[in-house]
Amino acid sequence: MSAGAAVAGAIGPRPRYVQLAATLLNEIRSGRYPVGSLLPTEFELCNEFGVSRFTARAAVKLLVQQGLVVRSRGVGTRVRQALPQAQYTQTMSDITDLRQYAHETSFEVQSCSLVRLDEALAEMLGARAGETWLHVQGLRHLAGEGPPICFTEAWIAPRFRSLAGIEGRMTQPIYQFIEQQFGCTIVSVEQEIRAVILDAEQARRLGVARRSAGLRLERRYFDEHGELAEQAFSIHPAERFTYRESFRRDWQAGT
Repeated sequence: MSAGAAVAGAIGPRPRYVQLAATLLNEIRSGRYPVGSLLPTEFELCNEFGVSRFTARAAVKLLVQQGLVVRSRGVGTRVRQALPQAQYTQTMSDITDLRQYAHETSFEVQSCSLVRLDEALAEMLGARAGETWLHVQGLRHLAGEGPPICFTEAWIAPRFRSLAGIEGRMTQPIYQFIEQQFGCTIVSVEQEIRAVILDAEQARRLGVARRSAGLRLERRYFDEHGELAEQAFSIHPAERFTYRESFRRDWQAGT
């Protein structure tokens, strides 16, 4: 997300880390922190701006995602360039990063309707033909501005099909609406990523050339009973999205 655009195009208050990121972006552009220089440490940012360490860390993470700065262990956060990249980098390590992803972007709901599954849809969702699911379609943007970073279809299981509030521009993930309105907890998410060639309709929605390269992300959200609550399919133009995942070694050498 472009921190400056996030603030300039916002309606209503933005999170403090977005405001801090916008300030740092402006200071990078003005030359206070030129390319090649180091930003203040998280501790120094906390003191300078009177913010929490979480806010300082989230602001710097936003600049990292835009390719403006790079963090190096033992060195610090170095300014890499003065203009943000026109793409979104999603860094994933657990379910909370999905919530952060929703907050850093906005989802523009284009349609929300009940759909009775035919055989093909039932097979795709692992459901039974004749079931009625809530079907949501829309475009996701960086702070609601510029070209969309993906087109998303979300299918909500029948037991949650009366879900309310899925409309307009949203910065809260659908699964959180499910948790809040039905008292359940999403405890696991299965994700599959594969390369695709965008068809004519997908290209039209995303404003790119037909048969462009893209990424298809499928996510399946399961509740505490192990039952599927939501299944979402997102199509990203390749040049507007990067996915990054971190892994931690949890075994001991020699065992």
